[in-house]
Amino acid sequence: MRSRRLRAVDAVHAALAAADAIDGRLRAFTAIHRHAAAAAAAALDADPVGGPLSGVPIAVKGRDLDTAEVRALQAAGAVVIGSTSTPRGSGHQTWGHTERGPTRNPWRPDLSPGGSSAGSAAAVAAGIVALATGSDGAGSTRIPAAWSGVVGFKPTTGLAPTDPSGLRVPAPLARDPRDLALWADVVLGDLPATSAARTAAWSSDLGFVDDLDDEVVELAHRRAVQLVGTAAGMSWRQAGVILRDPQRAWHALRDPAPSAHDRAHAEQTRAVNNTNLAELFSDVDLLFTPTTPRRAHGHDGPGDHLSVSLAWAFNLSGHPALSIPAGTTTDGAPVGLQVVARRRADRQLLDLARHAGPAAPAAEPR
Repeated sequence: MRSRRLRAVDAVHAALAAADAIDGRLRAFTAIHRHAAAAAAAALDADPVGGPLSGVPIAVKGRDLDTAEVRALQAAGAVVIGSTSTPRGSGHQTWGHTERGPTRNPWRPDLSPGGSSAGSAAAVAAGIVALATGSDGAGSTRIPAAWSGVVGFKPTTGLAPTDPSGLRVPAPLARDPRDLALWADVVLGDLPATSAARTAAWSSDLGFVDDLDDEVVELAHRRAVQLVGTAAGMSWRQAGVILRDPQRAWHALRDPAPSAHDRAHAEQTRAVNNTNLAELFSDVDLLFTPTTPRRAHGHDGPGDHLSVSLAWAFNLSGHPALSIPAGTTTDGAPVGLQVVARRRADRQLLDLARHAGPAAPAAEPR
């Protein structure tokens, strides 16, 4: 589009046509902004300068249309074609819902695509858009990225505006990790320079998660070994990773008026985990884990299982984290590999993601 070989109106029309063809089954969108998208695309085609995302169709999570992130993307030329589904109700829910029913996983329609950035993940995985906004307060981008077979990025806390709890940050989803780097350039600006990652550690459970799916862990570990092997100069270090379970602390920080006891517990948990992570990252550049302890659940929800258990520790600590596709289980459920770096080493994560290459081709929803 920058070379004018493709017009913005053509790209936006193709994305809208894909949504019309697919979303009746997928239910990724709660609203399609057809007329606004067409008008924005026409204006971009008349602009002789354009921006780094000029004419690129994107989807926006839920009601987050008027945020600093979306305004920055639109200023760079991105065209919002629609709003995507999120869960009904509140809390850390890993599914999405529309008035037409639950959002379906493009690879396994009987499964959830993850959440809370459910529709964004499904729209990217199905190829309607190449890039969608999400947010991540407890794994809400990394989990749907894992379960939908795409890439999801949670930046270091503080690089972009957070919610009052300080846990939820803007966090995009894409099929190609290079598009996450474009998002970072537009939304986060110049990231601190980092050297190439050289050392890595693996943890399947972070020292406290016990309800693990063996096949999910095996797929994630195999992908980690492959990725470290393809990244020139990287090697493994044996490093024990022992964190405190952040569940109680996370809820206390989300509570607008926690008890003094819960608040003190939350700060103590955060301090202990930050100390342990600082010790870990003094010896290694990257930490690899499964993104989720189990595969995607059905539309009836996860029951008592906490799909967030491997993700939300890094919302508490503020470290940047990325979920990369790690393959599919024998029954066809996508699995993710989580990669965590030092605070403000976001560029190191995005550079590593390029070694992983693009995710699988867009799913054809069944």
